[in-house]
Amino acid sequence: MNSYTYPHFFSPPQTFSKPNIPLTAYDIMPPMSQPKKYHIWTEGCQMNVADSQRVASALEHMGYAPTRQPKEADIIVLNTCVVRQSAEDKAVGRLTSLSPLKKRNPNLVINLMGCMVGVKGAEKLRAQFPYVDVFSPPSDPGPLVSFLTQDETRTLTFAELDQRNAQLDGDLILPLHERGKLISAHVPVVYGCSHACTFCIIPYRRGVERSRPVGEIVAEVRSLAAQGVKEITLLGQIVDRYGKDVPDGPNLAALLRLVAEVEGVERVRFLTSHPNWMHDDLLDVVAEHPKVMPHIEVPVQAGDNEVLANMQRGYTREDYSRLVEKIRARIPNVSIATDIIVGFPGETDAQFRQTYDLLADLKLDVAHLARYSERPGTVATRRLGDDVPEEAKWDRFRALEELQEQVVGVINARYMGETVEVLFEEKVRGRWKGRTPTNKLVFVESDENLRGELREVTVTWTGPWSMQGRLPMQIPNGQLPVSIPLEMITVS
Repeated sequence: MNSYTYPHFFSPPQTFSKPNIPLTAYDIMPPMSQPKKYHIWTEGCQMNVADSQRVASALEHMGYAPTRQPKEADIIVLNTCVVRQSAEDKAVGRLTSLSPLKKRNPNLVINLMGCMVGVKGAEKLRAQFPYVDVFSPPSDPGPLVSFLTQDETRTLTFAELDQRNAQLDGDLILPLHERGKLISAHVPVVYGCSHACTFCIIPYRRGVERSRPVGEIVAEVRSLAAQGVKEITLLGQIVDRYGKDVPDGPNLAALLRLVAEVEGVERVRFLTSHPNWMHDDLLDVVAEHPKVMPHIEVPVQAGDNEVLANMQRGYTREDYSRLVEKIRARIPNVSIATDIIVGFPGETDAQFRQTYDLLADLKLDVAHLARYSERPGTVATRRLGDDVPEEAKWDRFRALEELQEQVVGVINARYMGETVEVLFEEKVRGRWKGRTPTNKLVFVESDENLRGELREVTVTWTGPWSMQGRLPMQIPNGQLPVSIPLEMITVS
């Protein structure tokens, strides 16, 4: 799992013409005399980002407005992650800091959401943080909505309640600050996970694997496209297992084709995959459909077979190498991303060297690196302990980081002078930011409004983390450097 911090702070509402989307129960509620405000703080993966977006949508349907400042909010939502200890510590710190706000304003509603709550109840958390009003499991805005509406004098019929719940789980109306501006959106298609790698807490926090209905997913994608979203990323802890829990249900390959046909959608991506479930039909749709992007995220986690067995991953380093070879053979110019954990219990220097050598040999486009940390309740914590010194974990982390910087620097240099298609998302510090089909980050200087535009860009500079380019009319006369074949890449 790729874990990162995403502070979901909201800007003031922007003018927006509402798309032609059916009314929900929220739309018929009488407006508040003075809109109350909400603030959402998000920590963790893309699934959490999508969950926070769903909560914001629900709150804005109810008449709440976003605010960047927690002290101005009537509702504060903390959407938490516990995949790493550092993420959990950060959430506890943020939650503790809200206690003085609650004392000054007893009417403040605090909602703790996400993997820190999990799907098995919140008794211990309720005792530890008695000032928290609502505890919500991952991907479920329902408890907060129920809490906010329990004392309302307005009456909702059962039909309206059903419609409201359908809204929460189906069509997504973007928060005001994102309408017409959000270019790329994440859509969860599989909740939970049933694989149970020994290091992973997700099955204990998000529950067993559950695939969303196809119609529900496609309806949400249509809604997002109607609001200006051009790129859809389908999410799942093991996204390739979409539909496996539904008898005779569609698989991910079929779902990708359906989503790619939605009017207004220009690009479709998916993550995260598992090596055991990346079958030929999935590779075929990536290779054949022009709107499904040639970028694969498939974690290896380690390069030593004993470590992989202890992780309960279900494959060997040889299996993974063959998969990478097959992906590259089936999808020309594909980019491949992986995840690696260093310092897993029992990992020796020699075993780490196996991981290092595998990464050096495969030359992947992205490696999300993490140092192992114990997570309460996981098999690794209960049975294996945490016997690799922190200093060794850091040494191994830095070694892979330096290796990957070399590898990606040379891979990206292959783009020098090439013309690539870029979907532009936003302007950052005076430059437009966008991504190639292979998910490479590209910056372009232009006075044009490029938001949501698909444009051809000639790459004029490359580095390991991003590239710079120019629109065709900006390229001066002269020869740009040629690209470098992948087979010529060497690593010191």
